[in-house]
Amino acid sequence: MEISPREAEVLEQVGAHLSNAEIAARLCISVRTVESHVSSLLRKLEVPDRRALAQRAPEPAGAGPSHPAPVLPAPLTSFIGRVSERAELTEMIKAHRQVTAVGPGGVGKTRLALAAATEAAGEYSDGVWFVDLVPVTDPGMIATAVAGALGLGEQPGRDMTESVVAALADRQALLVLDNCEHVVDGVALFLERLLATCPRSTVLATSRARLMVPFERVYPVLPLSLSVDGESDAVALFMERAAAVGWPLDPPLRDQIAAICARLDGMALAIELAAARYPTLGLDGITAALSHPLRMLTGGSRADERHRSVRAALDWSHALLEPADRALLRRVSVFVAPFTAAAAVEVAGSEEGIVAEGLARLAEQSLLVVTASPGGTEYRALETIRQYGTERLAEAGELVDARSRHLRWCLAKAAGLAVARQDWRARFDRVADDLRAALAWAAEQPEQRTDAYDLARHLAELTFTRHLTGESQRRYEQAAALATDPAASASMLRQAAAVAGCRTVGDDMYRLRRAAADAARSSGDSSGAAADLTTAATVAFRFSTTFVRIPPREEALALITEARELVGDDPAAQTAVALAEAAVLTDAFGAAQGPPGNAVPETIARAERAVELARRTGDPLAESAALDALTGAQSWAGDTFATAATARRRITLLSSLPISPAGTHELIDALGIVTEAGLGAGDVLGARRWARQLADHPSLAEVGHRATCRLLMVDALAGNVDEVLTGSVRFLDAWRRAGSPARSILCPAVAAVAMIHGLRDDHDARREWQEVLDQLGTPPEHTYGYGAIFDAILFLHHGEAPEALERMAPEPRQVWKWVTWIWLHWYVALRAEAAVLAGSPGARDRVAEARTVVAGNPVATAIVERAQALLDNDHERLLATVAAFDTAGCRYQSLRTLVLAGGDHADRGAAALADLGLAPMAPAPTSMTTTGRS
Repeated sequence: MEISPREAEVLEQVGAHLSNAEIAARLCISVRTVESHVSSLLRKLEVPDRRALAQRAPEPAGAGPSHPAPVLPAPLTSFIGRVSERAELTEMIKAHRQVTAVGPGGVGKTRLALAAATEAAGEYSDGVWFVDLVPVTDPGMIATAVAGALGLGEQPGRDMTESVVAALADRQALLVLDNCEHVVDGVALFLERLLATCPRSTVLATSRARLMVPFERVYPVLPLSLSVDGESDAVALFMERAAAVGWPLDPPLRDQIAAICARLDGMALAIELAAARYPTLGLDGITAALSHPLRMLTGGSRADERHRSVRAALDWSHALLEPADRALLRRVSVFVAPFTAAAAVEVAGSEEGIVAEGLARLAEQSLLVVTASPGGTEYRALETIRQYGTERLAEAGELVDARSRHLRWCLAKAAGLAVARQDWRARFDRVADDLRAALAWAAEQPEQRTDAYDLARHLAELTFTRHLTGESQRRYEQAAALATDPAASASMLRQAAAVAGCRTVGDDMYRLRRAAADAARSSGDSSGAAADLTTAATVAFRFSTTFVRIPPREEALALITEARELVGDDPAAQTAVALAEAAVLTDAFGAAQGPPGNAVPETIARAERAVELARRTGDPLAESAALDALTGAQSWAGDTFATAATARRRITLLSSLPISPAGTHELIDALGIVTEAGLGAGDVLGARRWARQLADHPSLAEVGHRATCRLLMVDALAGNVDEVLTGSVRFLDAWRRAGSPARSILCPAVAAVAMIHGLRDDHDARREWQEVLDQLGTPPEHTYGYGAIFDAILFLHHGEAPEALERMAPEPRQVWKWVTWIWLHWYVALRAEAAVLAGSPGARDRVAEARTVVAGNPVATAIVERAQALLDNDHERLLATVAAFDTAGCRYQSLRTLVLAGGDHADRGAAALADLGLAPMAPAPTSMTTTGRS
């Protein structure tokens, strides 16, 4: 099959051992698109896994070890001079883990850092990455900016800093953090964490001040060199930039240029601004302008001479502007990201034509950078100029007015995005930094508190839709703090708790629900407080696996007791109390804390009451939570089919709801439960459909291990070998990028992949996945549930029936309540077949008992029927199960039956298994096969 050009690019990056996130960033495509191309390449090149795929990647021309190309911005102009400085800085970052290039604004720190990073790129096998911190106004968003540059998403249960640290833990990479001075505290905290946990990573920062972090080495960036004979980097820069605008200078003018550069103290920005004015002023005009009294601000003791010289150049350039253009420059300085002329009109408070002409003039004088974007022409002020404009804005007494107009513009943009459909993601990304900056300012202004609350709420909603769940939670909490009404604060805290649920951070869910209860109580909403208290208690048991510290049962009981005193006649609050009673009082979700005796009937009764109360309220989310309680109780009672039916009710209830944090959290949980419950009831096709929906859910796009774990489990049991091999690549890559979290929910998927490699006789790959399983741990569910199933299938494939029987030695009734759960029917059926193939004396009784237990389960019933046919040497009955397995979507079991049937059937089955890439299967014992051929 032909490989497309894009697939060829992806293959080359795989060969360079880049992760999917790094490939996505390198090729400017989404992580999901990379995963799709990797899957296609595995299929087209007929290789089993990513390691084999990397070996098929073409060797780059010129040989030698390959390194990822540095992800650095392409310079728009040439780098002039600084030969010795570039060499010194390059050697410094090779020798030290954190280097800060320090110097005043406009001295050329960024260009020097980029040149040095390019020079040193070959030392960093995992890449060089550039992070522009100019748009970052919140010190807490440093990790988000770094993650964006790396192409990373937040990992569930981790904040952005933890996600970045996990991704770089073993990487040999260089990060260039540019313009740190305005968020130096946030950078310092981030770097302390990064440097302590990522021993192979190096950071090159640019800043106007030291970062004061451990391991820091400071490299002072001085002005460009000056000399009496005119031969200097400063002169070369002026001449090159003047020539770039179409006015080359003759060598005899070097002395005059050198004098100008000396007046500008060799500051790169000042020299470039002066050179840009050469076509209109000439050298004499520039010299005269530099003598203007307004060329220098009286910065006093707060600024050194180099800082004053940059200010002088900016003052001079500012003095040459018309008054209207000066006003426009200072007013648009409130934008921290590129902006359009239309946006400038709203913030500057001028007419459209006047603003458009003014922006053009500012751009011509190099005070604004012009870029083309999908949304039209955009303008951007360099950071030094933007800060200068902000100072001028304050001096003119216009700062509050301009920022207020900017805030109103941001509120309108945020409200528009809330209802937008087309090109939403790109539109949000273009304005996100301005929304954050406006919120940072408004949150500190008491008179703007109402607007700040509205913007925080909008930003929380938008970042959630953008799948920036960590920021979304913080924004909801910020909105809660800004709200003047305790009822609004309680609402925001509930939303924050729901987002924490999507992030699988149970401790935050619990904390935020309790805080919401306090806010509700302050507002006089006793029933709301009761609902929040009981929801907190329920969360502690329903999502206990997401907690670092699970609240004691006594604490949860105290919350329920308190809630009962507040509940009143409110149906929603009564429903929440009923759900908490089902969860906490009978431990339906706290089985890990120990069995509560014969509490099954009471648990089911309480859960059914919660479902009925929730249904009456008309709240689908409350009803879903109650149905989840009922699902757990029914599974605990061993009612496999009722469990599956109830799980399906949740999906029907949730599938048509609009996107929201609480709805998303419920739906993701429900999809996982319905997949497992469907698989337990033998609905393999349905389970795969739901598992696929879960894997494709956009909220899980950046956490492939969590997204694919159920799908891997289903595909392994169905015998979809290619799908398992492809999906396992995404799983393992995402799991490692997330820092290899030890989450028990991932264990069945890992055991399933290990089984598939065992069926393939790929011992190295199976050993690798067994090591992953060891890292995750082996809970009782592995010993008696899914682990026993997968191990038994593998033993039976290799003809080791006694070993399979030993693996499943415990009687089902001894283990199913606590560890077998959805695996009960698989356990019973495979145990019966193992008994038959092992020649166990009690095999016939075991088959009869199994038939009663699994009645109604198409897959488990077919396994039991196959065992009975083998026991009776009934060839016709044996072959009848082939169709049953095919109808149920269990390809592997169908082919296994053919091999067990012997004769020509065995030949066809063996050939088909080989086509799947599986090792030869052991035939049935001779006494159980027919010698006839059909």
